[in-house]
Amino acid sequence: MKNYMRSICFLALIAFSLLLNSCTGKLEVGNIDLVNWKNDRYGCNGLRIQQLDEIQKMKNDFLGANNQELIKTFGRPDRVILVDKSQSYFYYFLDPSEQCDNHDTETSPLKVMFRMNAINKVSEVNISRLDP
Repeated sequence: MKNYMRSICFLALIAFSLLLNSCTGKLEVGNIDLVNWKNDRYGCNGLRIQQLDEIQKMKNDFLGANNQELIKTFGRPDRVILVDKSQSYFYYFLDPSEQCDNHDTETSPLKVMFRMNAINKVSEVNISRLDP
């Protein structure tokens, strides 16, 4: 009987966590044009860089967001870097990256980097040409 109740509680916990994950929505992004953002994968078309001022204004508003909210809002990251078991980075390129034909080989591309902590929450947002 104890194992049965334990199993029921475990299944209920899983169902509840799946429900919470599925209920995540898009983030508030101010005047960022998300259609242009999503149509500029790797920053190849120069559409994301036009959003730089708005991203700089809004970046601290994304702190505490979870990874699913970021993906639903900005689309799949251009690159995900796993630093260790407790943190990772989501990269969205603003300038053309090495995936683009018009990539500038002389400079590193400007990118927005969302640092994700162990529970997949944004703990830091940087806009930089440097890697962490």
